[in-house]
Amino acid sequence: MDPSPEPSTAAKLLYKPVGLLVGMVAGMIASRLFERAWAVVGTGEPADPDDRDASWVEIVGSAALMGAIFGAVRAVVQRGGAKGFEHATGVWPGDAHSDD
Repeated sequence: MDPSPEPSTAAKLLYKPVGLLVGMVAGMIASRLFERAWAVVGTGEPADPDDRDASWVEIVGSAALMGAIFGAVRAVVQRGGAKGFEHATGVWPGDAHSDD
């Protein structure tokens, strides 16, 4: 498969609003998934690090779950947005692959 051409400055600028929209969608999806996951594994609301009564296990556990979900969803949605942009324009919006 031939690599996509190097994105022009115009293509990168055109992708900026798309990337912002994709990021907002990713955040909404991740929030919903975290709420559902926490309802299954947690008790009550996720622990707040400033809550005096929360245990370390609750705080670190909820933060780790949230980070994993947000990171995975962000990667999937960003990649899908970039692939969609490439499909629509023929230009990959990110950095070119290097063979270092």
